[in-house]
Amino acid sequence: MKHKAFLKSVAVISIGGFLAKGMGALYRFPLNAMLGGYGMGLYSMAYPLFCVLLTFSSAGIPSAFSRIVARETARGGDARRHVSAALKLFALLGALGTALMFLLAPAMGRLQGDESLASCYFALAPSVLLVALIAVFRGYFQGKNNMLPTASSEVAEQLVKVSVGLILVMQCRDDPARAAFFALSAVTVSEVAALLCLILRYRGEPHRRLLAARPVEGGSILFAALPVMAASALLPLSQMLDSVVVVRLLARKTARAVAQYGLLSGGTAGLVNLPATATYGLVAATVTAVSYCFARGDEGEGRRRAVYALALTLLISVPCAVGLFAFAGPIARFLYPSLDRADTATLVRLLRLSSVSAAMLAGVDTLSACLTGMGRAGRAAFNMLLAVAVKHALQFALIPTPLGVAGAAVAANACYLVAFSLDLIYTVTRRKKEKTHGNHHRTRNRTRRSPGARIAGDEGGEGGTFEHRISARRRGLEGGGDRL
Repeated sequence: MKHKAFLKSVAVISIGGFLAKGMGALYRFPLNAMLGGYGMGLYSMAYPLFCVLLTFSSAGIPSAFSRIVARETARGGDARRHVSAALKLFALLGALGTALMFLLAPAMGRLQGDESLASCYFALAPSVLLVALIAVFRGYFQGKNNMLPTASSEVAEQLVKVSVGLILVMQCRDDPARAAFFALSAVTVSEVAALLCLILRYRGEPHRRLLAARPVEGGSILFAALPVMAASALLPLSQMLDSVVVVRLLARKTARAVAQYGLLSGGTAGLVNLPATATYGLVAATVTAVSYCFARGDEGEGRRRAVYALALTLLISVPCAVGLFAFAGPIARFLYPSLDRADTATLVRLLRLSSVSAAMLAGVDTLSACLTGMGRAGRAAFNMLLAVAVKHALQFALIPTPLGVAGAAVAANACYLVAFSLDLIYTVTRRKKEKTHGNHHRTRNRTRRSPGARIAGDEGGEGGTFEHRISARRRGLEGGGDRL
């Protein structure tokens, strides 16, 4: 029954995520045709800074906040009391990110070698604030094991982006820089649509407020989210560095450095990310499932769910990777018919080399979610840091060789393989203090306390006297937790 409930949550968010990401991936094909190599290069080069700013304002919030909500729910608390504090905190961080993107736009355009990028950054900047707010609502619903709001908001977001983007880009397809600006403006419009969907769903949700519930400070939420945000930050930071380092290294070999980077980060990345897209629901559901088990002191069940989630991930991603390698030629010619022969050959080579990443990236996402649910997000961040260091070392070693842009694909493969291996080791091994935690947990619950004694170790911050917690449970206001 536990696996059935887990699979139901996975199915809901996976279907929504697959539809949304699938639309996004399919959207890139006509977008590639209309923007061309140069326009797609501008479109892709604007995203790394955007992703970095999202990292410091919102990345990891759904996973981190869903863990907080799941732990609160496991103890019978009112998780909605965390939402207000989280919205205030991340709205501030999102606003700072938006302002910073506006300020950095001209300098980043010059640094990346094309001042046309400044307008692209201006188009994306408001999305930093919007995504921060969206992340809080999605984290809340996922922590309650309600995946439908996240799924429906993602579908609405992509529908708006695709429709608005195609309409705007078609009006100026002869001007690649302007077309890239409008394509990125459609992203901002789509985030507005997603936020409205979530606000309406949240306002219509019935809830009950517990007695004597203390307000939540934003600092405690930020502290809990920091390890997850750090783990989520490293890949966007690495990709931003790629948009500078890879392009500049390629520029020493060819005048078409931006176009080749567009094939790598646009055409190749869109297909490589599809298995991770297909397993997105596993990532979201795994954090909640594992967090719930660990909050109740059942680490063994939490690890079994983690292994189960990884097995499902590999069952989906490995065949996808094999198919990408075997059919790279037909896929490239079918999806990108407007590319010339040389670019098509380059894309086919990149797809075959990157097929390893297609499987490993999905596995890394799921294992990072498992570590987050176990409270070991800091370990996931450290593992990714080591993997990113390997990638950049290999870029400097391989791109100047005859491999060229293919060297960047090999470096990415090494990055994901290192991260996957390290995450797997720390997911299946126990820490010493975890081995004794369950016994300590059960012993503490059986210990008699004097009247009026406060419950020790209540991480949820509910506090209260022993008598108050007992009477609250009897009134039906607090239930479903192993702790008293």
